[in-house]
Amino acid sequence: MNILVSACLLGENCKYNGGNNFCSKIAELANDHKVIAVCPEVLGGLPVPRHPAEICDGGVTAVDGTVVDSEFREGAEKALAIGKENEAELAILQPRSPSCGCRQVYDGTFSKRLIDGKGVFAQLLADNGIKAVDADEFVLHPEEYLR
Repeated sequence: MNILVSACLLGENCKYNGGNNFCSKIAELANDHKVIAVCPEVLGGLPVPRHPAEICDGGVTAVDGTVVDSEFREGAEKALAIGKENEAELAILQPRSPSCGCRQVYDGTFSKRLIDGKGVFAQLLADNGIKAVDADEFVLHPEEYLR
């Protein structure tokens, strides 16, 4: 199976704070599957590190007030193109991210409150028929997502 994975989950230091969210269980997928690392935010031209961002009124804004929506959307489109080129059947994404959150994202107030919703990239994947799952859900139930 060809699987898109948030690059931070594979140990790439591309998070807003310069770190990563390495997950050994997800990294081990490369033993049996084609794993394609993507970071939509970096693909959209955002630096590492960068100010944290949240979805505010339908657009993405950094905590300092800078509107970064176009970078998030451009990066999501580029990541989607990579997924399509690689015939990805599944995406395993970083939870709660304004790009990659599949079930919940922060509410746009920078107060650490979560709401139901999808990040920009996760929504684009859904709109294009590519199944996406949060990493924490995948780790709990990998058999539900792998064939």
